[in-house]
Amino acid sequence: MGKKSRVKTQKSGTGATAVASPKEMLNLISELLQKCSSAAPSPGKEWEEYVQIRGLVEKIRKKQKGLSVIFDGTREDFFPELMAWAAESGASCEGFEITDFAEEGYGLKASRDIKADELFLWIPRKMLMTVESAKNSVLGPLYSQDRILQAMGNVTLAFHLLCERADPASFWLPYIKTLPGEYDTPLYYEEEEVLQLQSTQAIQDVFSQYKNTARQYAYFYKVIQTHPNASKLPLKDAFTFDDYRWAVSSVMTRQNQIPTEDGSRVTLALIPLWDMCNHTNGLITTGYNLEDDRCECVALQDYKENEQIYIFYGTRSNAEFVIHNGFFYENNAHDRVKIKLGVSKSERLYAMKAEVLARAGIPSSSVFALHGSEPPISAQLLAFLRVFCMTEEELKDYLVGDHAINKIFTLGNTEFPVSWENEIKLWTFLETRAALLLKTYKSTSEEDRLLLEKPDLSFHSRVAIKLRLAEKEILERAVSSGRAKREHFQKQLEEGAPLPKYEESNISLLENSDPDSKLPIILQKLEEAETAEQGLSITEELAEAEAGEGPEAPLVNGEGKAPHVGDADPRPDGEKAERAGKLENGDAASHRDDDDDDNDQSARRTGDEAKDDGN
Repeated sequence: MGKKSRVKTQKSGTGATAVASPKEMLNLISELLQKCSSAAPSPGKEWEEYVQIRGLVEKIRKKQKGLSVIFDGTREDFFPELMAWAAESGASCEGFEITDFAEEGYGLKASRDIKADELFLWIPRKMLMTVESAKNSVLGPLYSQDRILQAMGNVTLAFHLLCERADPASFWLPYIKTLPGEYDTPLYYEEEEVLQLQSTQAIQDVFSQYKNTARQYAYFYKVIQTHPNASKLPLKDAFTFDDYRWAVSSVMTRQNQIPTEDGSRVTLALIPLWDMCNHTNGLITTGYNLEDDRCECVALQDYKENEQIYIFYGTRSNAEFVIHNGFFYENNAHDRVKIKLGVSKSERLYAMKAEVLARAGIPSSSVFALHGSEPPISAQLLAFLRVFCMTEEELKDYLVGDHAINKIFTLGNTEFPVSWENEIKLWTFLETRAALLLKTYKSTSEEDRLLLEKPDLSFHSRVAIKLRLAEKEILERAVSSGRAKREHFQKQLEEGAPLPKYEESNISLLENSDPDSKLPIILQKLEEAETAEQGLSITEELAEAEAGEGPEAPLVNGEGKAPHVGDADPRPDGEKAERAGKLENGDAASHRDDDDDDNDQSARRTGDEAKDDGN
């Protein structure tokens, strides 16, 4: 969905000859690998390390100029070939066409009226580029020997893509030629553009993304030059940093998980044609049909002829979209700001608070989220804050008091305050904490709005400023909401209002009208836990893989969604229950063609975290 059309597609040929000798290049690569493998910098030194790594990378890029394998022509030139290849391979090619949607980049346009829930697009397995097809390709021998490739499916997919791009006879060439030549992920930001992300919640991930990508590149450069099983790879004579950055971004913005042929597990895949769809708010509408062995997508809503066809990439925050997809989504219904909270182990009441939280299924220290909607906190965060602010007597009541076990399930329900004093304390705490987070930014919201009025801002700088402004607006709403709640409960206390009491007959009230406050809490995943578990990014996994701690199964890159194998098709007629795996566009392509709590929705049957890349 990215604005991939903004950039020019590369031209074919190997270009200029190497400026550096093999020995000189290996020395630079070794220096880069050493720098990227060093211990994490001390707090406050991250920018300095980033600049140093970037300086080495730029030296390498300069000496590699002109060495990449590229294609003649523009992306548009190859769309007819893509459609012909798709039709010949058994994909659906009726009812839509690829169109340039200006700011959103390339996407799919309806060429006829399409009804909501109508199956309009399917892509057979043979068209998908997967970790499994990589194993059966020229990359297979190296894959069988390299534990990093074995542990990191997304890296394997990136190399699979590079090898196929360099093969004039590749089956996937019609697809590869239509991929953008560049992306809008932070890997492509200029140094001054990255500066605009300072103070945002994305900045640490941006530093890690760049450092880990550079480390991966340096590691595999040496592997390709020295490993016997890499001798037949078409990358041996030319494997540039720009090549790897392109492949990583292609996978990061497009990958998804699909079931293996026997349906026993999942594997990572690139899904041609489908990944042209752009993102909008909604529900996941893509799944995998094991019976017909194909990816299927139904319409998210009614589409009239000539309207753009959208899919939902999943419940990602704008920080996740910027980092992993390269775009900022203006009306993101799921935007949020992370907030780290924990009960101090040195606190006198730590043991009691930790026990109450444990009974509610909530860790005593975790990462929660403040939402852009009202209320700004979820049931889980409300429950945590209530326990966090409890007195000793209140803690005893929830541990050994009457109905203690049942009362645990009211902790996240707004209808049953612990006490008016407890509500005042928790909302005061939230108001104060959000206000402190606001002070960490180097500019005000008003200053950011004025900056966005400047016509000469680069696209990346504009995205970065929009992101930090959106974060501030969420925090400002949290401050305002906290203040209003504090004042409300202060009034309740002063007026001597009776405190609602929980009775077993109130069990029906345990589900609030607020969809984010459904109980029991213990059955819900914490927003923060989801963020941590939804998958390591392609750049983060290398460190663990190198340490022998790679994930047992491939994880969708950073904020990519998995197809979620095993969920039954929700349609009334239950047609094709095998369309179980919802596809959430892996790392959905950037909103410009060129990854918390809410992410749980990726388990819904229709997953399209599709690529913004239709980009």
